[in-house]
Amino acid sequence: MITLRQIAIFARLAETRNMGEAAVALGLTQPALSQQLRTLETRLGLKLFERVPKGMQLTPAGRDLLAPARSVLSAQRGFEDAADRAAERFVGSIRFGVTPTIGPYLMPSVIKTLHQRYPDLRLFIREGIPDIQHGELAAGELDMVLSPLPIAGHGLHVEPLFREPLRIVVPPDDHLGHRVELCADDFSGRTFLTLDHRHHYHRQLVEICTALGSSVLADYEGTSLDALQQMVGSGVGLAILPELYIRSDAGGLDVVRIAEPDGWQEYRSIGAAWRQSAAFADLYAEIAAIIAEEARGRLGDMSA
Repeated sequence: MITLRQIAIFARLAETRNMGEAAVALGLTQPALSQQLRTLETRLGLKLFERVPKGMQLTPAGRDLLAPARSVLSAQRGFEDAADRAAERFVGSIRFGVTPTIGPYLMPSVIKTLHQRYPDLRLFIREGIPDIQHGELAAGELDMVLSPLPIAGHGLHVEPLFREPLRIVVPPDDHLGHRVELCADDFSGRTFLTLDHRHHYHRQLVEICTALGSSVLADYEGTSLDALQQMVGSGVGLAILPELYIRSDAGGLDVVRIAEPDGWQEYRSIGAAWRQSAAFADLYAEIAAIIAEEARGRLGDMSA
């Protein structure tokens, strides 16, 4: 008999394409995960994955089965939510996915507000790559995500929340930071630092750099906004940082300076999403509204 655990292993491994990462995420040892996967493949009579230099890759049969697997996991979570509602139990915990370029700089105050309204509510926050978390949400592994738009996934409700300005920062001794007026050509040929290429942030940065005639540092990807800020401060290159990060306690302009061309109005759109079938969709909508209110309060007219 095929188990829900085996289906969850298949879906997680399809997302991470890495046995070790999938095992950690599911609370398993790698040998145990491998054994469960072999059992599933044996029962199906199919090979679901093949090894490639960068990890694991779905076979054609695996690709065909991924969407049904996610539907099964989503249905399981929906059943559990419906059971809670039928028993008139208020949801005790929410599995909340958020990108590390937003979460640490916005969520603490949101959590404080939520705790005041719902003292028994527990938010289990998982930071991760937005595209991966969108799949986890659709599969029922997460209940709600906060992410840059677009958010794609079958059966999801997507709620746009606010627009966050993006700011160009340069080293404190860079000549761009000391000029009163700048134009786009002033950034031509300059190098920008970036995050993991799987982040929406990276894709947007590449588009901006193309428009400016700039380049993205190809041989290093930062692990956090803090890392980018510190590298800019040490003169490695330029960066684009979100406004909420700059206004946070972790950000600021102690080691960098803002320098932008005339007419600069780049921003990113942030939204929340949850499954349309979620039993507690009303609660998720309320959480989304709290997040939007907090962000707009910090950004003021800039979020319009």
